[in-house]
Amino acid sequence: MELGKVTVSINKAINAQEVAVKEKHARTCILGTHHEKGAQTFWSVVNRLPLSGNAVLCWKFCHVFHKLLRDGHSNVLKDSVRYKNELSDMSRMWGHLSEGYGQLCSIYLKLLRTKMEFHTKNPRFPGNLQMSDRQLDEAGENDVNNFFQLTVEMFDYLECELNLFQTGIVWHPRMLPDLILHSFPAVFSSLDMSRSVSVTAAGQCRLAPLIQVILDCSHLYDYTVKLLFKLHSCLPADTLQGHRDRFLEQFRKLKDLFYRSSNLQYFKRLIQIPQLPENPPNFLRASALSEHISPVVVIPAEASSPDSEPITDLVEMDAASQSLFDNKFDDIFGSSFSCDPFNFNSQNGMNKDDKDRLIEQLYGEITALKEELENFKAESARGAVQLRGRASELEAELAEQQHLKQQAQDESEFLRAELEELKKQREDTEKAQRSLTEIERRAQANEQRYSKLKEKYSELVQNHADLLRKNAEVTKQITVARQAQGDVEREKKELEDSFQRVSEQAQRKSQEQAEVLETLKRELAASRQELEVLQGTLESSTQAGAEQNTRIASLEQERDRLSQAAEQHRDKMAALQAELQQLRDTLSCEQKSSRTELEMLQTQLRDKESTERALQQRLAEEQLSLLQGTSREAERMVQDALARMEDPAHISCTGSADCLLSQTLAASECAERLRDAHSKYLSGGAAVGSLLPHLALFAHLVSNTVLQGSATSHVAPVEPADRLLELCKQCGSETVSYLSALQDPGMVTSADCRLVTACLGQISAIGEELRPRGLDVKQEELGDLVDKEMAATATAIEIASARIEEMLSKARAGDTGVQLEVNERILGSCTGLMQAIRVLVLASKDLQREIVESGRGAASPKEFYAKNSRWTEGLISASKAVGWGATVMVDAADLVVQGKGTFEELMVCSREIAASTAQLVAASKVKADKDSANLCKLQQASRGVNQATASVVASTKAGKSQVEEKDSMDFSNMTLTQIKRQEMDSQVRVLELENQLQKERQKLGELRKKHYELAGVAEGWEEDAAD
Repeated sequence: MELGKVTVSINKAINAQEVAVKEKHARTCILGTHHEKGAQTFWSVVNRLPLSGNAVLCWKFCHVFHKLLRDGHSNVLKDSVRYKNELSDMSRMWGHLSEGYGQLCSIYLKLLRTKMEFHTKNPRFPGNLQMSDRQLDEAGENDVNNFFQLTVEMFDYLECELNLFQTGIVWHPRMLPDLILHSFPAVFSSLDMSRSVSVTAAGQCRLAPLIQVILDCSHLYDYTVKLLFKLHSCLPADTLQGHRDRFLEQFRKLKDLFYRSSNLQYFKRLIQIPQLPENPPNFLRASALSEHISPVVVIPAEASSPDSEPITDLVEMDAASQSLFDNKFDDIFGSSFSCDPFNFNSQNGMNKDDKDRLIEQLYGEITALKEELENFKAESARGAVQLRGRASELEAELAEQQHLKQQAQDESEFLRAELEELKKQREDTEKAQRSLTEIERRAQANEQRYSKLKEKYSELVQNHADLLRKNAEVTKQITVARQAQGDVEREKKELEDSFQRVSEQAQRKSQEQAEVLETLKRELAASRQELEVLQGTLESSTQAGAEQNTRIASLEQERDRLSQAAEQHRDKMAALQAELQQLRDTLSCEQKSSRTELEMLQTQLRDKESTERALQQRLAEEQLSLLQGTSREAERMVQDALARMEDPAHISCTGSADCLLSQTLAASECAERLRDAHSKYLSGGAAVGSLLPHLALFAHLVSNTVLQGSATSHVAPVEPADRLLELCKQCGSETVSYLSALQDPGMVTSADCRLVTACLGQISAIGEELRPRGLDVKQEELGDLVDKEMAATATAIEIASARIEEMLSKARAGDTGVQLEVNERILGSCTGLMQAIRVLVLASKDLQREIVESGRGAASPKEFYAKNSRWTEGLISASKAVGWGATVMVDAADLVVQGKGTFEELMVCSREIAASTAQLVAASKVKADKDSANLCKLQQASRGVNQATASVVASTKAGKSQVEEKDSMDFSNMTLTQIKRQEMDSQVRVLELENQLQKERQKLGELRKKHYELAGVAEGWEEDAAD
C-alpha cells in the first residue's frame, strides 16, 4: 500500500468537520499499520495536526486511534507507548473545558491511556480482547495472585469505559423520533446539551466511537465473570467482598447502558447489542458458572456506513415534472372535464359550417400550440441539460473551492498551532529565564545564608573553644582549691598532733608536778615529823634548832618558787588552750569558706557542662537544619529536572552521547566524594560543612545528567532511547529518595547513594553504545593528521605518475603494432588523469588553508581542526580515498599493459578515483566562501579530473575494441557439429555469466550499503542529522 494513500486517508479521517469518521478511511489506516507493521506513519501525520487546538479534531483522533489499537498491527501499541505522556497532558488540558467536546476528549484520552497500560502489563491480551478460555487461563499463569491482580485491572479498565458511556436516557421534550441522552461526564450529556440526535451528523460524530466501547465492554464483562468464579473457587468469600461489590455496581451500569443503547436508531443499523441477564451471577454458588452466557456483539455485514446519503428517485422526479407541466397546461387552457364551450346542442345561434370552421380553426391553433409546446419542452429540456451541466460545473468548482478552503483552513490551523507553539515556547523561555533568575537569586540567598550560617558556626566554634578554655581554668582552680583544702587538712592534722603532744606534755608536766607536790607533801610531812622530832629535841640543842629554821626557810622559798612555776605553767597552759581554740576557729572558718568556694566551683562547672551540652545540641540542630535545607533544595533541583523531562518544550532538545558521558562521569565522581564526606560526617570526624558543597554539586550534576540523557534519547534509536529514558527517570527518583532520607533525622545514618551510582553506570553504558564510532584519533592530533594525509596523497600521486612514465617507457621498448598503440593511448590518458588530480590536490590545499585562516580567528590551526572535527575527519577520509584510488589505478594499468588485467578493471578504477576526488571537492567546499577564487580553481580542477576520467574510459574502450578486432574468431575451418558444439558452449557460458552478473550486482549493492553505513558512522552523519 502506498504511503501517500495512507497519509491522505489519515488526514481525511481526522479532520475538523463534525461528522462521523468514514469507515473506508479508518479501514485504510488499519491496513496501513499491517502493511508497514507499525504506526510510524500514523504518528508522523498526527503529530502535525493541531489536536490541542480543535476539540472535534482531537475526538476523531481518539476514535481512529482506538480502532488502530483494536484492529491494527500488534506493533501499534509499541509505537504508541512513547506518546502516553503527551496523551495525559492533552487529557488534563481538555479537562478544563466544561462544554462541547472538551470533557469528552479528556475522558476518551484517559480511556486510551488506560487501554495502553492494560495491554502493556498484559501482553497476552490482543487489542480486540478476543481470547478463548484456555488463553485466559494462560494469561493468569494458573496463579491466584495473578488472577486477583488481573481482575482489579479489568475493573479499572471497565470503569474507564463506563465513564465515557455512562448514560441516562430521557425522551426529548419535543418528542423527536430519536432519543436524547444526558449524563454528567459522558457522550450522552454532550448530546443533550447540544440538542443533537443520533440521525444528525453532529450526533453520529459523537456516538460513532462508542461502538468500540461496546465491543470492549462485552469482552471485559465476560472475562470478569469467569475470573471471579475462578477466584471464588480458590479464596474465601470474605476476601472477595470488595470485588463482588465493585462488580455489582459495574453490572448495573453496563446493563442499563446496553438496554438504553439498543433503542438508539443509529446503533440499530450498525450493531446488535446484547442484553445482560436480569440478575447478576451468584459467585457464591459454583454451579452458576454453567448458567453464564457470554454476551456477543454482532456487527451486521450489510450495515451501511454512517456517512451514506439518501438517493433521490429520478423516476419520481420525472413523474413529478410531467405532472407539473400538465397542471400548468390545464391552468392555461382549462381542464378537459370542465364546461365545454363547443356544445352543439346548445342554441348559440351558430350553424354547422361556422362550427366546423371554428373547430378546424381551433384544431389548427391547438396543433400550433402543441408544436409550440413541444418546441418549448425541447428548449426547456435543452435548457435543463445546460443548467444541469452548469450546475455540475458549479458543484465541481464549489467542491474545489471547498477543498481549497479546507486546505487553507488546515494551513491556517497549522500556522495557528505553530504560532501557539511559538508563543508557548516564548512563554516557556521567559518562564525558564524567570525561573533561572529566581534560581540564581535563591542561590545567592542560599550562599548568603550559608555565609551567615558559616560565620555563626565559626562564632559558635569560637565560643565553644572559649568555654573549653574557661572550663579548663575552672578545673585548674578547683584542683588548686582541692590542693589548698588538702594543705589545710594537713595543717589541721599537724595542729591537732601538736596540740595532742602539748596536751600530753602538759599532762606529763602536771603529773610530774603532782608527783613533785606529793613528794613535797611527803617531805613536808616527814619534815613536820622531823620538826616535831626536832621540836622535841629543840630544847636539847639550840644549834640544831637554828639549822632547822634555816632549812625550813629554804624549803618555804623552794615551795614559793615551785608555786610560782606551777602558776606560770598554768598560765602557759591557758595560753596554749586559747591558741588551740583560735586555731580551731580559724580552721572551721577556712573549712566553711573552702566548702562554699568548692560548691560555687562545682555549680559553675555544672553550669558550664550544661551550657556546653546545650551548645553542642544547638550546633547539632543547626548542622541538621543546614543538611535538611541543602537536601531540600537539592531535591527540588532534581524534581525540577524530572519535571522538565515531561515538558513538551523539552522534546525538541537534543544532545550527544559524548556530552552525556562527560556529565555521567562527573556525577559518578561527585557521588563517590559525597559518600566519603557522608561517612566522615556520620563517624564524627568532620563537620557538616564538608558535606554540604558535595551535596549541592551532586544534585546539580545529577540534574544535568538526567536532562542530557533525556535530550540524547530524542536522537537515539527507539530501544536504546526507551532504556535511556527509563534509566534517567530511575536515577532521578533514586536521587530524590536519597535526598529525602537525608532530610529525615532517623534515616540519615542509613542513607546511601549506591543505587544512584549504579544508575549512572548503566546510563554511561548506554552512552557508550550510542557514541559514534568515528576516527580513533585525539582531537589535538587532527590538524597534524590532515597535513599528513594531504602530503601522503600528493606523494601517492607523484609515485603513481612516475610508475606510469616507467610503464610507458617499457611498453615502447617491448611492444609493437596495435598493442603498442593501445598501451600508449591508455597510459597517456592515465598520465593526464594523474596531472589533473595533482592540480586538484594543490587547489584543495590552497582552499583548505584559506578556510583555516578565515575561520580560526585567534585560535591555532590545530584548535580549528579540533573544533570542526567532523569536517576534518571528512577531509582525512577523502584524502585517503584519493591516494588509495591512484595506487589501485596504477596497479590496474600495469596489469593491462602486461596483458594480465582486464580493461573493465581499469575503467572501474578510473571512475572510483573520480568519485574520490569528487568527495574531496565536496569536503573542501563545505566551509568555503562561495566567492572565493581558490574555490573557483578547485571547481575548474574538478572539471579537469572529470574530463581526464572520461578520456581514460574512452581510451580504454577504444583499446579494447582494437584488441577484440585483432583477436576475432575464425570459423571457416569448423564443421557443422563443431559449430553446434561451440554454440551450445557459448549459450552455457552466457547463462553462467548472466547468473554471475546478477550475483555480482547484488553483492555490489550490499557492499555499497555497508560502505555507506561505515562511512556514516566514521564521519558522524547520524549525529549531524540529529543535530
